Amino acid sequence: MVDALGVAVVGFGWMGRVHTQAYARVRHHYPRLALRPELVAVAEEVPGRAEEAADRFGFAATTRDWREVAADPRVQAVSITAPNFLHREIGVAMARAGKHIWIEKPVGLSGDDARAVAHAVAEAGVQGAVGFNYRNAPAVEAARDLIAAGEIGTVTHVRVRLFSDYAAHPESALSWRYERERGGSGVLGDLASHGADLARFLLGDIASLTADTAIFLPERARPTGATAGHSRAAGGALGPVENEDYVSCLLRFASGARGVLEACRVSVGEQNNYGFEVHGTTGAVFWDFRRMNELGVSRGTGYQDQPVSTVYVGPGHGEFAAFQPGAANAMGYDDLKVVEAYRFLRSVAEGVPYGATLPDAVHSAAVLDAMARSALSGAWVTPKVPA
Repeated sequence: MVDALGVAVVGFGWMGRVHTQAYARVRHHYPRLALRPELVAVAEEVPGRAEEAADRFGFAATTRDWREVAADPRVQAVSITAPNFLHREIGVAMARAGKHIWIEKPVGLSGDDARAVAHAVAEAGVQGAVGFNYRNAPAVEAARDLIAAGEIGTVTHVRVRLFSDYAAHPESALSWRYERERGGSGVLGDLASHGADLARFLLGDIASLTADTAIFLPERARPTGATAGHSRAAGGALGPVENEDYVSCLLRFASGARGVLEACRVSVGEQNNYGFEVHGTTGAVFWDFRRMNELGVSRGTGYQDQPVSTVYVGPGHGEFAAFQPGAANAMGYDDLKVVEAYRFLRSVAEGVPYGATLPDAVHSAAVLDAMARSALSGAWVTPKVPA
């Protein structure tokens, strides 16, 4: 007998849709999952958007006020995909209402916000998952295993990159994403948060860092109506961009390894150029999100002129077998969110956390805060992670 679990989605932009589709697909890929998600409610303040979501995906109820979701006894788990400035308030309220939460990154506008949500989740005894989806790629998990097994020797240095052009057009609307009060940081929270999580996932804790940031497009047009994603607003009144377009950061890991993390949201010619290169004393491993199911691996005893081989991930790597029967069959971005949904629901079913958790979000947020402090001071900074 499979138990039903009432789920709700708060915020129905693109990411809300991705979460909803993951709930719809999860038992197709994981038929032995002990819970069956049922779409109970969707909350979205933009008029008509919740009703459209209900009509398309079958939510039983709609509301423009997320507080109705917190008070609904039918809802046991909530996806929080609203804008960043709402994450803390909604996350804390849902946890205190006894709801398990799956919340998108960054968890709020600061480390304090992430810690507040993490504390509420721990105090309520509910499960909390975070949307660090790139760590769910089977190739990334294979790279982590390879590194941990010492197959490239002792790690010496890593480069993590996250380059995109989603905000490169000068007519991109001045949405909440570009405001300090509602968006918090810019590319730090949006892309570098993933980079900080990947770096720690692969190599362990970051001991100190120094960073530099820049705003390359200082003004954008104000939108005249509701926006979703990265829409344009040609001809609107111009307003200032308040958070960074670009960050570069030098990292020192607790292990002694060194690193470079670089992220940009206005990189013309770059579409989702996310990846990493990890070098060790006897080899290296390379991953590019655009070739998500491949790893470049160099290992052996050659050192100089040592070749790099392409490894296609397969059923023996991470969650690949839940999606494809043989190596080199492609998985995609939405599949990573299905993995996330599975691990979240498994955590709820078993009472044991699987996948990225609120403590992981706290670590990432501490690194982002340290980057912001370093960019202001020009100094090396130690991330402040509570014991």
